[in-house]
Amino acid sequence: RLAAEKGWSIAPDGDKFRRVVPSPRPKRIFEIRPVKWLLEKGTIVICAGGGGIPTMYDEAGKKLSGVEAVIDKDLCSSLLAQELVADILIIATDVDAAYVDWGKPTQKAIAQAHPDELERLGFAAGSMGPKVQAAIEFARATGKDAVIGSLADIVAITEGKAGTRVSTRKAGIEYR
Repeated sequence: RLAAEKGWSIAPDGDKFRRVVPSPRPKRIFEIRPVKWLLEKGTIVICAGGGGIPTMYDEAGKKLSGVEAVIDKDLCSSLLAQELVADILIIATDVDAAYVDWGKPTQKAIAQAHPDELERLGFAAGSMGPKVQAAIEFARATGKDAVIGSLADIVAITEGKAGTRVSTRKAGIEYR
C-alpha cells in the first residue's frame, strides 16, 4: 500500500521486501576542501561511509538537492582517494582477499593482479564486484596500488604482505 501511495518500486529481499532506488556512479565528492584541510592538519577523517549522501544540482546548476538513490561506498571511496591524490586505496572488508571460485572447493585467493586481468574474471555484483571495480578504477586512474583485504590484516596490507593488490605496474595475476 505504501509503495502505491508513494510511487515506489519494491522488490523481494529474502523473506522481506526492500525499496529499489537508482544507484548512479559517483561523479564528484562535494566538500572535498574541508576533507583536504583536515588531513593536512593531521586529523583522521572518516567520510564517504555508505557511499555518502546522493545529491545533484538543479537544471540551472545553482541549487544542490538530495536525491533518492544509493551511491556505492566502494566506488565513492575510490573517487575520494583519487581526488585526495592518495598514495594507496585500501578497501577493508571481512575477507582476507578477493577470490576466484569463491565458495567452491577450487577457490583461490588472488595475491596480485593487473586491472585488465582482474576485470576479465567477473565478480558478484552485490558483494566483491564493487570492491574489485573500485580498486581497478583507482589503479588505472592513478597508477598507484589498491588493495582489498581484511580489516584485521590492515598492518600486513600496508606492508604488502596481505590482501589482493591491484597494480598497473605488474602484468598478469598471481594466486596465493
